Amino acid sequence: MDLKNILAQLDAANEEDTERLLQQYNRENTQTFTFDHKEETLRIKLCERVLTVLGRQVQPTCQKTCLETLRILSRDKHVLAPVATREGMLILAGMARLCTGQEDGDDQESPQGFAQSQEEERVVVEALKCLCNVLYNSPAAQQVSVDVHLDRGLCANLRTARTWQHEVGLFTLRLLFLLSALRPDVRGILRSKLHAVKLLTEVLEHTLNVNWVGPYEAACPGPEVLPLPAEKNERAMEALKALFNLTLSEARNEEDHHQFRLIAAILRHLLMLKTETEEKTEEAHSHAVNLLNNLPVSCLDVLIDVPVQGGVDEYGGKNMEAVQVLIDFMEIRIDKGSNYKEGLTPVLSLLTEGSRCHREIRRYIKAQVLPPLKDVKNRPEIGTTTRNKLVRLMTHVDMGVKQTAAEFLFVLCKESVDNLLKYTGYGNAAGLLAARGLLAGGRGDTEYSDDEDSDTEEYKSVKPFINPITGHIEEPMPNPIEEMTEEQKEYEAEKLANMFVKLSSNNVIRPMGVRPDGTLAPLEETLCDPPEENPDSDSD
Repeated sequence: MDLKNILAQLDAANEEDTERLLQQYNRENTQTFTFDHKEETLRIKLCERVLTVLGRQVQPTCQKTCLETLRILSRDKHVLAPVATREGMLILAGMARLCTGQEDGDDQESPQGFAQSQEEERVVVEALKCLCNVLYNSPAAQQVSVDVHLDRGLCANLRTARTWQHEVGLFTLRLLFLLSALRPDVRGILRSKLHAVKLLTEVLEHTLNVNWVGPYEAACPGPEVLPLPAEKNERAMEALKALFNLTLSEARNEEDHHQFRLIAAILRHLLMLKTETEEKTEEAHSHAVNLLNNLPVSCLDVLIDVPVQGGVDEYGGKNMEAVQVLIDFMEIRIDKGSNYKEGLTPVLSLLTEGSRCHREIRRYIKAQVLPPLKDVKNRPEIGTTTRNKLVRLMTHVDMGVKQTAAEFLFVLCKESVDNLLKYTGYGNAAGLLAARGLLAGGRGDTEYSDDEDSDTEEYKSVKPFINPITGHIEEPMPNPIEEMTEEQKEYEAEKLANMFVKLSSNNVIRPMGVRPDGTLAPLEETLCDPPEENPDSDSD
């Protein structure tokens, strides 16, 4: 039906006719996501009419139909002015049963905790969906949400999570995620005044069926445990996304430390779980990795301080099940071959910091990723091992990807340049070494245990023949100037020098040198730098 006709009939329509007209509009536009610009004014008027109906006392079926219409209209960010007002947002918040007026810190129950009919439940769900769309598409609505304390209503509803119908819980959590993502200024209030981190942690505990057997130890799910149902997995991921936003802050206290260790234990439990599909399991693990990156690195010991059971990976008395899951997840993301920035770098960063601060984690990962060298006939970047794949990433076109991969391998080598070059070759490592001022060799700043890395006999026997630039044994190459006369050699040398001069004068290349501190600098500067005095040298 034409939108003009619908608006004309709505003016004189009763509740039953209003519901019929809007249902027809909804059926015709349920899959509409792009709208005709010419009808923008008409859609704004329809928004106003729908809000007017919702402001009256009408039956739940009519409310639901109006909200469905508003949800369709809210896909168009240009027609949201009538909704993005105090009155409009309060109407939607009321329909969603969000107690925006209650004082923060009160323990009273949200209306969602009371018994509702199926129709009333659908009204709540549709209102929450509308709020999600409106909040996402309208900065004005975001500001109004802050003004009417939508955060208080959301946190009040978190307290009733055990009674949630699935979609009510899902869109409550999604709305909290959107609010905390789009309004960073609200995060501090959610953390400190409304205790949202604690409430979301409790939501995760309930959703993931966590059974505590120790202060930071959840009962390990056995092989007979069924996969996490899809609905619970959906809610868990929304809670993880909201927690990610709320744990971005650097400001932390002693109470936060306990809460973060609790979260780390829940995330370990999540890493041990399977969902109904491999794709959903990977997605859940991705959110777990993102959140683990926000926690203080000292909390990562929770991942390995769990009693070791039969058949479980153990290293130095520590349980490495969760670490192995993270390694497997890293390999999956590497093998995808795309979207490394968002998909791979978070888990690489997590494993890097875990290895830097926890000796057992580093030693276990190194045994998996950089086992003792035996075959050095091929270049380090050629092959199908995890080491080969990571070395290839050290020369990736994306600066963030290659830096993260190089830093991971560097930490596994205890930030020893000699150790790193053994596994990667100088050519692959040059970018990292230049950035860290280690082109002349040495170590990074982190102190590591003094346990020694032992080379295999195979490696020791061929070490003198390995090309340090490429990191492998090369076949002897014929000497191109062996058959030349001295005059030919001089001619080729001059020709090469002239080529370098031309490239340099045209700024195609810039000759560089290495300063005494190991950093790169223009060649003319390094030639002028006086050499560092050696106090131990003898003077004549």
